[in-house]
Amino acid sequence: MSDRTVLHVKGRVLVGPEDVRDELWVVGGRVTYTRPAAGDVVTLRGWALPGLVDAHCHVGLDAHGPVAPDVAEKQALTDRDAGALLLRDAGSPSDTRWIDDREDLPKIIRAGRHIARTRRYIRNYAHEIEPDDLVAYVAREARRGDGWVKLVGDWIDRDAGDLTACWPRGAVEAAIAEAHRLGARVTAHCFAEDSLRDLVEAGIDCVEHATGLTEDTIPLFAERGVAIVPTLVNIATFPGLAAGGEKKFPRWSAHMRRLHARRYDTVRAAYDAGIPVYTGTDAGGSLAHGLVGSEVLELTKAGIPAVDAISAGAWAARDWLGRPGLVEGAPADLVVYEEDPRADVRVLVAPSAVVLNGRVVL
Repeated sequence: MSDRTVLHVKGRVLVGPEDVRDELWVVGGRVTYTRPAAGDVVTLRGWALPGLVDAHCHVGLDAHGPVAPDVAEKQALTDRDAGALLLRDAGSPSDTRWIDDREDLPKIIRAGRHIARTRRYIRNYAHEIEPDDLVAYVAREARRGDGWVKLVGDWIDRDAGDLTACWPRGAVEAAIAEAHRLGARVTAHCFAEDSLRDLVEAGIDCVEHATGLTEDTIPLFAERGVAIVPTLVNIATFPGLAAGGEKKFPRWSAHMRRLHARRYDTVRAAYDAGIPVYTGTDAGGSLAHGLVGSEVLELTKAGIPAVDAISAGAWAARDWLGRPGLVEGAPADLVVYEEDPRADVRVLVAPSAVVLNGRVVL
């Protein structure tokens, strides 16, 4: 496509859950619903959605820590070709700012580097600190990121042999207040039950995984409007993790199995209570990239209606992150499918075309 080429998307354009149009045009890399007067026209046909959102992704990270730029590029391309054109990078030690200069790679909203308690997270991933330093490190990552900071809220405590909260209540209150003062939102990795009340009452904005939600904390999340990103494709790995730790940490293993067994019920109860739910895969640690469509499918398995599951990875997710969808004048980031994803969300795993910044990249 040359700079003069007009892209015409025809069929059904899903601007919103109930806003369906017959066509849109892309002129100068931007969306318009006004037919252009002239230009060479290339037409794509099908069902179009705004570029999907993976709201928990780690470009520049693998199971061992930071990766080289060529590996990070492959990760980003894999997400792009799966239709994920907006990524919230929920913690990475790598500097991926160079991706911002690449019009062929997804847009990334960064949360800086994970902030964890000493020896309470995966090696080479996080700043590992003690509570007295938490405010300073949150301020540092708030300045480095794109409006988000990522805490590790709980992890296995080797002395207890199970998951326990990482931070005292006072430390997280002060840290979250500092992030908010600097204009950043805060999210936290949380598998278990114990850390959730303190984090929410301290003012946290989002919780990742949130497998420890219970009937006691679900109303609190709903009342405060705290979002969750369940990462169900990652929670599916819990039985394997539990098996690997069974001999050394039997209490932890049993706990992980319980969290896994009730995962769908937990997500459905959160959704029913009005808690905002968004798609995220946790790709980039031990999990492959390109799984955003599979995560939407997992949300439907939890009982979330198809349209709302799609919205969790498209319209609502973009609103939450402050990025436009397929509105007049927005960057033309969109995904095209051969069939209506609202009728069968499984089509999301195989886009027929991907358009990024107005150019067909797949």
